[in-house]
Amino acid sequence: MDKKIYVIKTSPKTVLDDYKKIMHMAKYQDHYGKDEKTIIKLNLSWSKFFPACSSPPWQVEGVLKTMVEDGYDSRKLFPCENKTVVTNIERGLKGNKWDKIIKKYNTWFVPLTRIKFVPYESLRPRFIALKNKRLHVLDLKIFPKGFKIPQFYVGKKIIHLPTMKTHGHTGQEGGDIRKTEGSLKHGGITCAMKNAFGGLLTKRRHVSHQYMSEVLVDLLTIQQQIHPEILAVVDGTVCGDGAGPRTMFPRIKNYLLAGYDQVAVDAVVSRIMGFDPLSLPAIRMAHDEGIGCGDFDQIEIVGKNVSNLNWKFRVKRSLVIWGDQMARKGFLSFFAPLFHSELFMLGPSNASKIYHDLFWYNTTGKRRIKKFMQTSWGKMFQSYP
Repeated sequence: MDKKIYVIKTSPKTVLDDYKKIMHMAKYQDHYGKDEKTIIKLNLSWSKFFPACSSPPWQVEGVLKTMVEDGYDSRKLFPCENKTVVTNIERGLKGNKWDKIIKKYNTWFVPLTRIKFVPYESLRPRFIALKNKRLHVLDLKIFPKGFKIPQFYVGKKIIHLPTMKTHGHTGQEGGDIRKTEGSLKHGGITCAMKNAFGGLLTKRRHVSHQYMSEVLVDLLTIQQQIHPEILAVVDGTVCGDGAGPRTMFPRIKNYLLAGYDQVAVDAVVSRIMGFDPLSLPAIRMAHDEGIGCGDFDQIEIVGKNVSNLNWKFRVKRSLVIWGDQMARKGFLSFFAPLFHSELFMLGPSNASKIYHDLFWYNTTGKRRIKKFMQTSWGKMFQSYP
């Protein structure tokens, strides 16, 4: 496992060139063939635009521009994303200004809602790496009748495009709300490991929240089984602090990161944000199981030295995430069966849309967006069609 993490500083004036720089630092052309089909996994956390929430347009353009200019067949590059019970792909493509960029570079966008999902167990005989490693929860506790992954993914190399932000779910241990309360003091982030969550699982992946850390380790195991290569190219130009992954405070930090070890990427990101990587359950579990390096001292940083950085980010929970956790394993747990029923589509999911899209976004959200639009990154966002 390559423990090198590549880090550079950037700016709105140089960011597209800097994406090329960091990808070349990572020698991505040695890992990705120019005539191979490559998945570009976007990060859609909100159909609406909010800083640091989803892959910004300059991240999408930076990666696609680099690959096309380096001679990659644009028709074999596949930007893709799935929907959740609270996001919409078409609106997300427009709201985050991805659609014109994808067309500009003549690539194929793949909506995973239209892709055939096949039973994971049916693919196990084809797996080479980690073929005998069992999963923690996906096949036993969450989808006991069997779960499916996109057939389109199997055998293809993948590049993840996550952002750096906090997350109210990912600091928790599975099954015990008391552990969740304590873990928020240590942090909870979403970055390279979490980006697989929105691709490998169907839109009903909300049922995985109760065992988030175990799920992230399971997904990394699956990725290492089905993808010949995995690279994360992380945007830390504008980062999310607070009640992530949506209701955050945007913090301008001007960093780009890249790495082939998804655990090491998240370890560096969490360290920069001010958290102890090995205190985050998913990172610790993956490190202990040997499927990635979560010990910051064992990771080689290439480029900008970040060992002394501490942004002092603080994880909080939005009203919706707090309610979700209380209903799954807190004092409202008598509602837990609802999360596995079709009623979920009419109940908590609609409550989330009402709170986030109608209330928070149109009040607090718009004030923070207005302030962001006055910055150099905000002006760059507005420059995209």
